[in-house]
Amino acid sequence: MRRVIILGSTGSIGTQGLEVIAVNRDKFEVVGLAAGTNAELLAEQARTFNVDDANAVLGAEAATELVERLDADVVLNGITGSIGLAPTLATLKSGKTLALANKESLIVGGRLVTQLARPGQIVPVDSEHSALAQCLLAGSASEVKKLILTASGGPFRGWSREQLEAVTPAQALAHPTWVMGKVVTTNSATLVNKGLELIEAHLLFDIPLERIEVTVHPQSVVHSMVEFVDGSTMAQCSPPDMRLPIALGISWPDRVPGAASAVDWTKSHSWTFEPLDESVFGAVALARRVASAGKTYPAVYNAANEQAVEAFHSGILRFDQIVELVERVVDAHEPEAELSLEAVLAAEVWARNRADATIATAC
Repeated sequence: MRRVIILGSTGSIGTQGLEVIAVNRDKFEVVGLAAGTNAELLAEQARTFNVDDANAVLGAEAATELVERLDADVVLNGITGSIGLAPTLATLKSGKTLALANKESLIVGGRLVTQLARPGQIVPVDSEHSALAQCLLAGSASEVKKLILTASGGPFRGWSREQLEAVTPAQALAHPTWVMGKVVTTNSATLVNKGLELIEAHLLFDIPLERIEVTVHPQSVVHSMVEFVDGSTMAQCSPPDMRLPIALGISWPDRVPGAASAVDWTKSHSWTFEPLDESVFGAVALARRVASAGKTYPAVYNAANEQAVEAFHSGILRFDQIVELVERVVDAHEPEAELSLEAVLAAEVWARNRADATIATAC
């Protein structure tokens, strides 16, 4: 039986993780829970899964302390945003397996995170990276030619730049495939989420950026692919349901029977793929540039975006201005010579302040 700590337990990833555990009590035991602000739901979860009150905590600092204090096998980090970095580092230092849904902590921490992790200690929970991890089992590292990340295209696939100017927050949150939180859903609409995933794939699998591609797949059934040197492409396919990669994340390398529904092969299916229109959605190209620059640039990209998303939902910034703002902040950044935790945290503060000041000036 695996002892599991769930961070961000009241969010989308956390609640679905608990759904997986609820029907697999013989395989998993929840020993700790951490949430942001939903104390009522947290208390209910603690009662349901027999977690001591002292081990059901609020806030990122408390989450970090929980990881350091409790004996567990796996930590599912489902916190949203770069505040998940400290719990990620604490998990790796403790030797526990990290089932990582908090992509921002890897992107912001970069090599600080990857150099701390032992081989196999980080198990990706994002559907795309879970798919890549599964596909990569089909060959050796030397046989991999490229990684192909799939993107649903979000609610504005096929729109022009002019059409994006009038997008409302309600429209941005109406994702055609996934049910997620405000920030992640908005990031999916701008394609910033795919930019973050490109950086994440580069860091997780140590594949050069020029060998990572993005293709738009509106049906969201093929979650990502790996092309090998002999011309073969492996794809991981399943109906869109985060319970599958979550279950695999907390049980890796073992699979959990019945974690999610499979494709019904007795029915007809049509799956389409198309190139990403980077002339309209520039977030991925910017992320590629940011990842290539390294150092604290990814932290700035992420922090500036979080500020821009909040400004958009507050009615201060237009939807089409989100990525434009991020690029302006990235272009103004002057990183420290060496990457360190202090430099990352300082860069984040600078990026948020710079983004806020730019927003205030523009408006």
